[in-house]
Amino acid sequence: MIAAFFAAFGPVFLAELPDKTMFASLVLTTRTRRPLAVWTGVAVAFTMHVVLAVAVGSLLGRLPRTPVRLVIAAVFVVGGVLMFRSASKPDEESAADEEPAPHTFGRVALMSASVVGLAEFGDLTQLTTASIAARYHRPVAVALGAWCALVTVAALAVTAGRWIVRRVPLHLVQRIGGVLFVIFGIITAATAF
Repeated sequence: MIAAFFAAFGPVFLAELPDKTMFASLVLTTRTRRPLAVWTGVAVAFTMHVVLAVAVGSLLGRLPRTPVRLVIAAVFVVGGVLMFRSASKPDEESAADEEPAPHTFGRVALMSASVVGLAEFGDLTQLTTASIAARYHRPVAVALGAWCALVTVAALAVTAGRWIVRRVPLHLVQRIGGVLFVIFGIITAATAF
């Protein structure tokens, strides 16, 4: 049981560190200024993906790769363009710093779950979890190991996002985040073919 947990935790943790969903969590935190809400939404999305990966196992690898990747690419490009366009000007930022975040906890959590939920569908970490579940035949241990790895990386991203918001002008973070999202979308679309 413990071997299956760590067999899932290690590879999933390492695969998720440079992944686009880690950066999405970071950008969502800097954008909304609600780190707990972002982490909660991301954790819910990861829960659904881990359960799906363990339940379906190796069948996930048989989904049509190109349409899934193109949908994910479109989500990132549209999100990036919207984020870039909504970046406030430097003189508007001081007023924004004094006001509380404009979104409720529930809206931020739902938005975070939606963005990460779509981005993770058919992702390397989900496929890794599915293959480990098929190999170890310990679905609960594999699910817990994979989920713990994913939410740990999300917690690191949210913490980094909070740090960045305190030290970097918000409009700059939003513009960089928008550009990164568009780049992730283009890369995802390119890997679809």
